[in-house]
Amino acid sequence: MRTLTIMLLGAMLCAYAMADSLWKDGSRSLYADRKAVKEGDVLTVLIYESTTASSRADTKTSKSDSASTKPGVGPLLSLLPEWSVSGQTGSQASGSTTRSGTLVGKISVVVKEVLPNGNLKVEGTRTVGVNGEKEKIVLTGVVRPEDISPENTVPSTAIAQAEIHYEGKGTVGSKQREGLLTKLLKWLF
Repeated sequence: MRTLTIMLLGAMLCAYAMADSLWKDGSRSLYADRKAVKEGDVLTVLIYESTTASSRADTKTSKSDSASTKPGVGPLLSLLPEWSVSGQTGSQASGSTTRSGTLVGKISVVVKEVLPNGNLKVEGTRTVGVNGEKEKIVLTGVVRPEDISPENTVPSTAIAQAEIHYEGKGTVGSKQREGLLTKLLKWLF
């Protein structure tokens, strides 16, 4: 009787334990990729932006004019003394500009919205402070789910409508800005 009671209690406990699932609603399989797919999911962006632009312009202009009179025909022109005027103008200018920049880093962004076509609108901010200097990266854009790797990363070059802002504040940054007197002199001259 005792053995039978223990077996019945064991069967009831096993039935109760088997009724609960190891997988909760909304959980992912051990074998599925952990990719961002819904609002609130986190995605890592691998930033590698490199830009180079250059422009060159050359301009050369010249112009010559002359005018003169001679005493001659008619009573009015014979009264005027002989005179001549000539002039010449010219200008030459050239200029060039070259600009390049590189930004490399990683930033985690949050899916803010899933668009009707399935693309993900993402946004993220990272601020790092070192020795009184603050560097801040802000990234927004639209990511296609098929561009997300199995490691849940996406390169910044695959983000549509990407806006990446990088700014720094602190002692070094403030010393690199022009002073008020320099700005005034540049404005005057």
